[in-house]
Amino acid sequence: MSAAEMSLGVLASVVVLGGFAVSAVCQQAGLSQSGAAKTWKASRTWDGQPDLQGVWMDNFATPVERPKQLEARATLTDAEVAEMKQRAARIFEPGGGSDYAAGDAVFLTALANPREFKNPNSTSGAVEMPPRDFDNRTSLVVDPPDGRIPPLTAEARQRLAGRSGALAAGLRPPDRVQDLSSAIRCITAGVPRIGGRYGAGDFGNYQIFQGPGYVVLFSEVIHEIRLIPLDGRPHLPQNVRSWSGDSRGRWEGDTLVVDTTNFSPQTNFMGAAENLHLIERFTRVAADEIRYEVTVDDRTTWTRPWTVMVRLIQSQERMFEFACHEGNAAVLEDMLTAARAGDKRDGAR
Repeated sequence: MSAAEMSLGVLASVVVLGGFAVSAVCQQAGLSQSGAAKTWKASRTWDGQPDLQGVWMDNFATPVERPKQLEARATLTDAEVAEMKQRAARIFEPGGGSDYAAGDAVFLTALANPREFKNPNSTSGAVEMPPRDFDNRTSLVVDPPDGRIPPLTAEARQRLAGRSGALAAGLRPPDRVQDLSSAIRCITAGVPRIGGRYGAGDFGNYQIFQGPGYVVLFSEVIHEIRLIPLDGRPHLPQNVRSWSGDSRGRWEGDTLVVDTTNFSPQTNFMGAAENLHLIERFTRVAADEIRYEVTVDDRTTWTRPWTVMVRLIQSQERMFEFACHEGNAAVLEDMLTAARAGDKRDGAR
């Protein structure tokens, strides 16, 4: 057990959200209802709050946005889901020739059904990866109804067309370590976590603790802690900013609602920074599942707010320290050395 887990264990008074019929949740989310219990009652903490305690992970292959090939379909049939699973098992068979796939790549590859998956940015060749789960959904985006992230504003297009956008897109080599993302620099994986890089799920593993007046989200990736007060205190002054913003929580029935503002200008969530505003909702809908919804709003980046829904499944695995910094200095040095070598090569042409 890591030191962070031991210190957070003091706060571990149990919680869980719920009381909803799982079949109704499945219908709303476009999930198969086979085997879903019709009624489920959530347990409570000592002070009567829904119990969210546990280790939670997202291992679903559902893409963030709905692929163009499925633009008129919010869900797949059970038979199509079975076919997608078979394709993914074949393409990513352990010991096969496919590269490691993360983010949306597993779903999109199974949809295209090639002989094997090759990533042009891969540096390690074929890598064994854990199997991913599939459900009937064709996108994490639930609003807008087309399953697509809204268009960028004119201001955002202009901003992302500049130097920072070229760096983020890999179209320009970094001049300094500050040009690299906060995740590569082991500072923060960012909030919210959707569309990630790791095969254990886009959301990654979280351990949730609850104590009087607080909820704690302990992230396995870069072992970050979000300490969320529930006592109704106001947000910090606008001149106080942080990488992961300033979070305030409240209960709406059996749903934990987390309001986050005050992001740093150095934050970069899909091009959004200091004007980013998040509303996250955590609702326990079954003994082993939390429905996580997040509404993303930044009117300087997107033409309208948009919402995703992620299914978090309870894991019985323990969380261990994610040793990001160890050895990372050499990685950063190698990346900058390669960038300077590229500059020299281009200058010699």
